[in-house]
Amino acid sequence: MNNNWWKEAIIYQIYPRSFKDSNADGIGDLRGILSGLDYLKNLGVDVLWLSPCFASPNVDNGYDVSDYEDIMPEFGSMADFDALLAAAHERGLKLILDLVVNHSSDQHRWFQESRKSKHNPYRDYYIWKPTRTAAPPNDWISFFSGPAWSLDPQTGEYYLHLFAKQQPDLNWENPALRQEIYQMMRFWLDKGVDGFRMDVIPFLSKDTTFANYPAGRFGDLTYYANGPRIHEFLQEMQHQVLRHYNCLTVGEGFGVLAEQANLYVGKDRHELQMIYHFDHAVPREEARFLAPAPELSLIELRGIFNRWNNALGSDGWQNIYFGNHDNPRVLSRFGNIDQYRYESATMLATVLLTQRGTPSLYQGDELGMSNHLFAEIEQLTDVQVKNAYQNLEVAQKGLSEQFLAACNSIARDHARTPIDWKKAPNEIYDYYRQLIQLRKTNLVWVHGDCIDLDPADNAIWAYTRQLDKDQCLIVCNFTDKNQLFDLPEALSIEKTVWLVGNYPPVGIRQKMQLKPYETRVYRLY
Repeated sequence: MNNNWWKEAIIYQIYPRSFKDSNADGIGDLRGILSGLDYLKNLGVDVLWLSPCFASPNVDNGYDVSDYEDIMPEFGSMADFDALLAAAHERGLKLILDLVVNHSSDQHRWFQESRKSKHNPYRDYYIWKPTRTAAPPNDWISFFSGPAWSLDPQTGEYYLHLFAKQQPDLNWENPALRQEIYQMMRFWLDKGVDGFRMDVIPFLSKDTTFANYPAGRFGDLTYYANGPRIHEFLQEMQHQVLRHYNCLTVGEGFGVLAEQANLYVGKDRHELQMIYHFDHAVPREEARFLAPAPELSLIELRGIFNRWNNALGSDGWQNIYFGNHDNPRVLSRFGNIDQYRYESATMLATVLLTQRGTPSLYQGDELGMSNHLFAEIEQLTDVQVKNAYQNLEVAQKGLSEQFLAACNSIARDHARTPIDWKKAPNEIYDYYRQLIQLRKTNLVWVHGDCIDLDPADNAIWAYTRQLDKDQCLIVCNFTDKNQLFDLPEALSIEKTVWLVGNYPPVGIRQKMQLKPYETRVYRLY
C-alpha cells in the first residue's frame, strides 16, 4: 500500500446526528450513513470521518464520551457500526473516528470512580486540586464560559474542565491513563478502523504548575495548547500504537501556529501525519456572541493559506477545510446565497480542491447548504451558546435580540442542521464530483507547489500549481461584480487547455474578464 495514500485522499466529514435518519425518529444514525455510502462513493471521496458516535450523554453533542468502546444508542448498535465499516470497505472507502481524549464525560466510569475519594485508584485519571481560599486553583476560563474549574462537593476539591463542566479533563501525566487510551485505540484499529481525527490534540499536556494566565494573556484560550510534554505523549502514542497500523492521523490544531506545525507533522517527528489550523475559523470567544468579529477579507484569507503553505514546506502536511462541525456554513461566510448560490458554492469548492493539502469536505457543503435562520434563541442547542447566554446575562440585560443576531452569524448550530435529501444530488454536487475526478487525474494537485500570483488582490484569487513541467492556473472571483484580472507577463499562455469552471468554457487571455464568482482552471503548456 502507498504509505502516502493519505496525501492523495479526500476526506468527507459526517456529523452522524444530522446526516441521515434511517428509522424516522428525527435523529441521524449509523444505518442512515450506511444507506448514504453509494452517494458518497459516487461523489468520489476516499475517507469518511465520523464525528463521535460513542456512548455519550450528549452535553456537547458526543464530544463528552461516557464509554469509548460502545456506540451511542440513538445512533444504533456495535453491530450497526460493524456493518457500516464493512460496507464502507466493500466500496473502497476508509473510515476514521473522532478521538476525544483530552476529556471525557463526567458520566464515564473513570470519573465516577475518581470523584468517590482522594485515594481512589482512578483519582489521578483526572486533574484535581484543593481549594485556594474558597477560589478556584487558578484564573483559567472555559471554552464554554465561566471558570475552567468546578468544585466537587464529594471530596471538596476542584477538577479541571477546559470545556463544559460535564467534560472533565483527563490527566495525561498518569501513565496508567495513557495505557487505557492506547488500548482503546487498538480496539478500534484492530476492528478495522482506518485512523483517527484527534480532537484538541495540542491540549493533552498541561503546565503542571497551573499558574494563572501570563500578563497580557488573560482569557487567551490558545494558552492551553503546546504543553511541555505534548510531543513526548504523541511520540509515545506513535511508538506504542500508530506505527503498527497503516492508519491516518489528523490533529485538530487549535492554538498551533504555522511556525509550530512541523513539530507535530514533520516527516521525521514520528507524531501525526497532518494537522489543521484555526486561523480562518470563525472566532467564538464568549464576547463574540454580542459582537462578532468582522469576516476575513480575501487578502487575509489567502494570506493564511500562503503562510501555512510556506511554513509546512516539503517537510510537513496539512488538512485543509472551509467547513466543519465547529463553523458556520462556508457559503454563508464567503458566498452569495441569494443571487449566486451555484456560482459562489462552486467557486469555493474550486479553491478547496485545488489548494495544497488533504481536503476535508463537510457534509452538505457539496449541496450548497447555508446557515439556518434561527428565529428564537431556544432553537439553538449548542452548549457553547447556552452557557454564553447565561454567563453574559443576556436576558437580564435585554440583549436577546443582539445575541440572536450574533448566533445567526457565528453559532456552531448552523453546521449541524439535517441534510435535506430531497435536494440531493444537485448541480453543485455534480460540480464537486467533477472537481474531485480532476484532482485524481494528476499529482500536480497533491504535490505541486502553490504560488499566489497577487497576494494583495482583494477580489481575485489567482494561483498556480506546478510539479516539474506540469503547471495549472486557477482563477477565482470572490465578488458579485465583474472583475478584470491581468495575468502576469511571465506566465506562459501560448498553449492552454480548459479543465473546469462554473461558467461556459472560455479561452485564456492576458486580460481576463471574470463574471461574478466565476472560477476557471486551465492547464498551461
